[in-house]
Amino acid sequence: MTFGAAISEHPLATQATGEVVGQVLEQVGEAPDLAVLFVTPPHVGLMAEIAETVRTVLRPGTLIGAAASSVLGGPREVEEGPAISLWAGRVGPVEPVRLETQRLNGGWALTGLPAQDDDAPPRTLLLLTDPFTIPVDGVLDRLRAKAPGLKVIGGMASAARGPGGNRLVLDDAVHDSGAVGVLLGPTVVSGTVVSQGCRPVGQAYVVTRATDNVIHDLAGVPALDRLREIVGAMGAGDRALVQEGLHVGQVIDEQRDTFGRGDFLVRNVMGADAEAGDIAIGAVAEVGSTIQFHVRDAASADEDLRHLLAGQHGRAALVFTCNGRGSHLFGEPDHDARLVHDQVSRGAVAGMSCAGELGPIGSRNFVHTFTASVVLFDD
Repeated sequence: MTFGAAISEHPLATQATGEVVGQVLEQVGEAPDLAVLFVTPPHVGLMAEIAETVRTVLRPGTLIGAAASSVLGGPREVEEGPAISLWAGRVGPVEPVRLETQRLNGGWALTGLPAQDDDAPPRTLLLLTDPFTIPVDGVLDRLRAKAPGLKVIGGMASAARGPGGNRLVLDDAVHDSGAVGVLLGPTVVSGTVVSQGCRPVGQAYVVTRATDNVIHDLAGVPALDRLREIVGAMGAGDRALVQEGLHVGQVIDEQRDTFGRGDFLVRNVMGADAEAGDIAIGAVAEVGSTIQFHVRDAASADEDLRHLLAGQHGRAALVFTCNGRGSHLFGEPDHDARLVHDQVSRGAVAGMSCAGELGPIGSRNFVHTFTASVVLFDD
C-alpha cells in the first residue's frame, strides 16, 4: 500500500486545495483507492469546489470528507483559522456508504446500512456523521444487529453549532445531514486505538442495586459512601481532579479476571443524592455489572494515548480527536497528531476534531467524548 497526506493553512481555498492535492499527488500518484478530505469553517462555503478539484486532479476511487472546527495533518493540528487536510491511500477496493434518516410516526427509519456476511472476515467502517441529523447511537445499535463483526471508527463533524451548518462529502455530492463513509477490506486496517484519556482510581466494584442510570449500591454499600472512601484515600492532586469532573468506567468484558486500560467504557458522573447515597451516571447501570471511577487530566490523557499506541504498527493513520482536547486540554498544540505521527514512523497522518468520536471498545462500537480514535493502516 502507498499513502500520502498534506495540510495547508493558506487563507485562499483555491491555493490551499492546490497545495494539498499537489503534495498528495506526488506521494501516491493518480487514482488512489480512497481519499479523505477535512476542512475548517472558513472553507465550508467552498466545500463543493474543493471536493471537485480533488476528484478532478487526484481522481480517487472514492472520496469522503467532513468539515470540522480544527484539522490534523502530519504532526500538526490547526485549531483556529483556515486549513485543509487531505489523506489518500492505495488500500484496495472500498465500498461507499451513505446513511440517511426519515422520521416515521414518532420514530425513525434508516437507509443505507451495510450488511456483513456471517462467513466473511470482519471489515471496518470508516464513518463521518453530522451530529444534528442522525441518531448515531441508534445507528451503531442497528449496525450491531445487522453486521455484528463490523468495527466502526470515525467522528462527528464539528464545524457548526446547529443543523445544516456542517458539510459531508461523498464523491461528487456534498451533504449537510446524515452520514458518509466507506467499508474497508478485512486486511486493510492494522489496528484501531480508542484512547478515552482517563485513568482509573480506587478499585472496581460490582453494581448490586441500580435503577436506569442511577447507582444505589456498589458491592452492597451505598454508592456515594464507596466514592467517599475512594476520595478519602486520594492525594491532594487526585482530589482536585475529582472536583473538576468525575467519570465512571463500565467494564465491557465481564469475563476478564482483571481490568485495565481499554477495558472500560468511560461516561460522566452526572450528579449525586447525598441523602439517598445514590450516584447518577451518563449511561444505564446494570445490576451485576462492574464499574470503576476515573479521573481525567492532561497527564492522564497523554499517558493513556501513549500506552494504547505502544505496540501498534502502521504506515498511515486517520485520527478523530475530541474538540475538547488539543490545546484546551494539553496547554499546547499538536499533542495527538504528534504522538500518532511518531508512532507510524512519520507516515501519512490526517484527521479532524470531532463533536463525538466513534470507536470500538472490546467487541462493541460506541460514541465517545474527549477521546482520540485512531485507525492505522499497513502493508
